[in-house]
Amino acid sequence: MVHDKVSTGTCAVCVNEAGERSLVANLSAANEFELAHLDDEASKTIVENGKLYYSAGFHLTVCPQAIMKLAEHAAYSNKIFMLNLSAPFIVQFFKDALMPAVHHADFVFGNENEALEFGKSHGWGEDLAVIALRLSQLPKASGSRCRTVVFTQGAKPTITVHNGTLRLFDVPALDQKEIVDTNGAGDAFVGGFIAQLALEQPIEKCVDAGHWAAQVVIRRSGCTFPDSCDYK
Repeated sequence: MVHDKVSTGTCAVCVNEAGERSLVANLSAANEFELAHLDDEASKTIVENGKLYYSAGFHLTVCPQAIMKLAEHAAYSNKIFMLNLSAPFIVQFFKDALMPAVHHADFVFGNENEALEFGKSHGWGEDLAVIALRLSQLPKASGSRCRTVVFTQGAKPTITVHNGTLRLFDVPALDQKEIVDTNGAGDAFVGGFIAQLALEQPIEKCVDAGHWAAQVVIRRSGCTFPDSCDYK
């Protein structure tokens, strides 16, 4: 997206001694996204040629119509649409925009706090496994595949529901002293997961790649990666 009058958004990150972060965002141009931005020829080509579509829940605060356009295209074309809950406040204050996107989502990602808020909003209690199962069973726009739910919990096991089956995947042990900055860990997990999904790898491989990518990021300052990828 190019905007004539507004600059690129920025985000200040404060990291404490334990590597935990707090964010202050200036959305700037990101707050100006419009449905029309998907209508230029370059965007149309990308949408038509794409096989997987992913959106952070944050976009629901700006232009939910754009998310729904991609979600509906994916459902109609039997492609994969993925959604991240992104933050508890998305569930709390943007539920009316969130739920139509969830209805179209083939994959839903979230961390434990986002999952708890989603469960709370539906009266499902606080058991993350139960919340994951119930989320996977919500009505879905496309019947060609089951909804997959992936909940991360930091160092605790990652919860998945795939093809109706609940599984827990242990996170590889990491010395607390190696943690530099947790900013971007969740996004890195999803990036690693989707990279393997695009290669049509099984859920086990997708989660493994997500864990690997997240642990690369939290051992570095900022959401950065080494020059070469040694994932196998």
